[in-house]
Parts: sequence; C-alpha cells; structure tokens
Amino acid sequence: MSGENSDSATCSETTLTVNGKPHTLLVDHRRVLLDVLREDLDLWGAKKGCDHGQCGACTVLVDGRRVNSCLLLAVALDGSEVRTVEGLGGDGDELHPLQQAFLDRDAFQCGYCTPGQLCSALGMLDEAAAGHPSRVTGDTPDGGPVPLDRDEISERLNGNLCRCGAYPRIVDAVEDVIR
Repeated sequence: MSGENSDSATCSETTLTVNGKPHTLLVDHRRVLLDVLREDLDLWGAKKGCDHGQCGACTVLVDGRRVNSCLLLAVALDGSEVRTVEGLGGDGDELHPLQQAFLDRDAFQCGYCTPGQLCSALGMLDEAAAGHPSRVTGDTPDGGPVPLDRDEISERLNGNLCRCGAYPRIVDAVEDVIR
C-alpha cells in the first residue's frame, strides 16, 4: 500500500476552531485532542496526566462543555469549537476573572493541574447557570440556575485532581468569581 493511500485510510482533514481561530489539519484517526492541541498547535496548557480521563489535567471546553481531551479522538470533533486555558483571557495580557481569582487566592501550588481546574471551573459555572444538577443539588423546582455553595462547587470540580491539595483555595477562588 502506498503512503498516499495509507494517509487517506488513516487520516482525515479535520477543522477545529481553537480559541477563536480556525485550524484545518490532517489528523491520524487514532490521535486524541490533547495530542493535537499540544503537538500540532503548540498549546501546552492542557496537561497529559493519567491518559485515562481520571485526573482532569487535560480538561478543555469543546462547544462550551468541559471534556477530558485525552479521551476524545480529534477527528470526531471536526467542526467543533475548542477553548483551552490559553483562550480564557481577553486580548493581550488580560486575565479571565477565574484566572485572576486563582492568582489572588493562591489556588495553585505546583500549577500542573491549574489549566484543567480553570477550564473545569468555567464549564461548571456554565452548567450550574443552565440549571444542570449535580449529586448534591437540592430541589430546583423552576429548573433555573443552581445556587453554588462550597459543597456544590466541590462536587462539581471533583473530577479534577490536585496532588498539592489546593482544593480549599480553588473553591475560594470560584466563590470569589460568583459573588
């Protein structure tokens, strides 16, 4: 089998809008989004932690929803919008309010989990605003936004691990943003 036929059998042209910029890439069908972001687009914020979707270090937003990018085949996301930690802030050096709150609260120690924590927190805020319940959500009869207290925030962020134990400060930072 020639190399040209091999490419067409194992690769597909895939377009992803990443942090507002469209990228069209020839992607091997076996590659996950995390590897495409890091190796092809030089976006190193999302971390390769467990490679099994258990630690949350690779969390990014795809079409506004938080996902473990180590588990998603990039070709399956053709046409999707991806937002990484690099795309959270505004133009220039402007930080997203969550990024600023993490700095203000010293909500990181080694910083390895911080990009995933930030993307997960942003996704979690959107989920709660849309009325999506968690395991600890009480009654929300009108289906409106879920109020976020410390227990609710902790439950919603529990898929993102921090080896340094900065959890209380992470919750503090999220509380600062929602006040």
